[in-house]
Parts: sequence; structure tokens; C-alpha cells
Amino acid sequence: MEQHMIVPQGFRAVVANAGLKDDEDDFTALISEVPAVSAAVFTRSRFAGPSVVLSRSAASTSSARGVVVLSRNANVATGKEGLENAREVRSTVARAVGLDDDDLLIASTGVIGKQYPMARVRQRLAELRWPFPPADFDRVARAIMTTDTTPKVVRVNCGEASIVGVAKGVGMIEPNMATLLTFFCTDARIEPVDLDRVFRSVIARTFNAVSIDTDTSTSDTAAVFANGLAGPVALDEFEQALYTVALDLVRMVARDGEGASKLIEVRVSGARDGEQAKRVGKAIVNSPLVKTAVHGADPNWGRVAMAIGKCEDDEDIDQQRVRIGFGGIEVYPTQATEETLVRLRRHLEGDDVVIEVDLGIDAGAFTVYGCDLTDGYIRINADYTT
Repeated sequence: MEQHMIVPQGFRAVVANAGLKDDEDDFTALISEVPAVSAAVFTRSRFAGPSVVLSRSAASTSSARGVVVLSRNANVATGKEGLENAREVRSTVARAVGLDDDDLLIASTGVIGKQYPMARVRQRLAELRWPFPPADFDRVARAIMTTDTTPKVVRVNCGEASIVGVAKGVGMIEPNMATLLTFFCTDARIEPVDLDRVFRSVIARTFNAVSIDTDTSTSDTAAVFANGLAGPVALDEFEQALYTVALDLVRMVARDGEGASKLIEVRVSGARDGEQAKRVGKAIVNSPLVKTAVHGADPNWGRVAMAIGKCEDDEDIDQQRVRIGFGGIEVYPTQATEETLVRLRRHLEGDDVVIEVDLGIDAGAFTVYGCDLTDGYIRINADYTT
């Protein structure tokens, strides 16, 4: 079946301009038309926005039916007024659909420290009529974008059910829970406790494994909604399908990193455990020197060794046991020849760069994802609010 034909049953969405962007869609409400079970994770930032505060409470029941999203305005550091505005937006949508407020999550992304233009938002929300059209996930993905260059949507089948995931995010991405904004809809029937366990496991191995710039957003929200209309599926099959969707979205996020020209995949093995492998991988993928070397196709593998060495509290890392490679080409401890450097440069000139590290300690492994660092990243973020 073609990707665009994979659509879970029973999800509806409205996409519109709510006055946050000039002439583009900046608002969406994605909702199951029947009761659903849900799971969600959120940023651990101490500056979390009102949307996160409200959604954490709603998510605690595991029965949210959907999410309301506004883009181009994070509604963060906006005080009591910002909290009341977020409540009003969610409540207005809930009333239009005939739901309780806590049946919906709310998410917001964009500039920090600005209030919603509530006069314009109220005018748009007053036009909402249920039932919304069947969910157009491509439009949903586009409506939640800020500096993304392309909408991010992935669809897979899972037995008789299907899963669709959307995501936005290309900057301020060093997740400390999930990351950015990402939402999954499925018509599989899953018990709430199983959905929560599977979702957290998948997020840990995908969205918690990506980094663009070491900065954790104030608004990060990840959620899954399962309405059961397609009936039960094998739990292991569901987890694998959800992992596939999430990992593809992560690759899209990393490849679309602000100003990025290359995807970087760092595979760490031989670690004491998965947490150590992840820590070392993040040290490498977050290193500005590694990222700029990749951008310039400079075979300076010493920068990877430097990044590993920054993990100074990991006293069991012994440089005599470490091995470093790029795309299957070992560069340490094997002495790199001129021929090796030519092959390495060719690999670095590609769109996908793989860095391999074996710590030689135990069997722990983890893979992290990121992108190169270009002058485009600086330009985008220097000019962002204007």
C-alpha cells in the first residue's frame, strides 16, 4: 500500500490560520472521534510553558483523545495571562467538539516571551464546527512547523491497524524526555499500561537519541493516541511499528536541522551499559568541532577522540581499548594511511556520515543522531524573531 493511503480510522483534524503567522496555517486540532487511550512525555525544562503544565495534568488519566497545537508562539514565560490564554484556547476547542477540557492536550511552539494575539485567535476559534474533516496528516504536519523546511510525516501498517506520526523541530533540540513536538495516531487497540510502557521505550531509543544544538526546548511534547477501531494487535509488532515510525521521524528531524547539510549517526558499542554509550555518543554528536569537521569533509578523527575524552567522569574509558571508525573505515588505533584518509574524505562528503566507536568495556550500545554545523544555523537563529 502506498504511504499516503495508510490512515488510521477515526481521526479528524482542523487546520487553519489563527493569526500567529501571516498567511500560513498555524493552528491544528487533531482528535479521535471516539474515546481513546493515550500516553505522553514532556520537557523537563524548568521554564516549561503553560501548554506543558496543562497537558501534563490531562495526560495523567491516559485517556486524552487528541491535541491542540499553535505554532510560531511558544507561550512560554508569559505568566498568569499566558496560562489563562492556553486554558481558553483548549477549552474553546473542547466545547466545540463536545469534550471536557482534560480530554485534550495542548502544545505550542515558537518564540518565547510573547502573549498569544488573543483577539485574532478567538475570532478563528469561534468558527470551529464539529465534526472536523478526516485528518489530513500532511496538512497537520505543515501547520505545526516553525523553521522546518519540510513537513515530517511517517505512516506504517501494523497488522489490521495503522500508525501515523508527525513531528516538527529542527533547532533547540537536545531532548531531555522526548523532543520538540511529535504526535502519533493509531487505530490499534492497546491497553493504557502497555501503551505507556511501549511509548516510553520507543521515545528513549529514538527522540531521546537526537540532538541538533545541545539546547532543550521549553515546550517539548510527545504523545500517542490509540482509539482501538482496528482491533487488537500483537504488542511486540506494535512496538516495532511505532519504533519504525519514530526512528524515521528522528532521521527527518536530524537531516532537516537548522542549516544542516548532512545527517550524522554515531554508533557507540562496547560500553559499560546503554547509558554510558548514549553519553559518549551525545558528547560526539554535540561537539562543534566534530560537527564542523563533518560539514567540511575534514578527516580529522582526532576531534572524535577529543569528544570521547570529555566524558571525564567515566573512569573506565581507557584510550588503549577504544576503537574509532567512520563508515566502516577504522582510523584509531590503526594508523591512518593516505589511502585511508582519501576513503574517509569520500565518506564525509556524503549526505549520511556514520561515526563508530567501540569502548572495549562491555556490551552496552546506543546510537544517536544529529547533523553538521553550518553558517546557515547561525544565520537562521540570528534572525529568528524578525
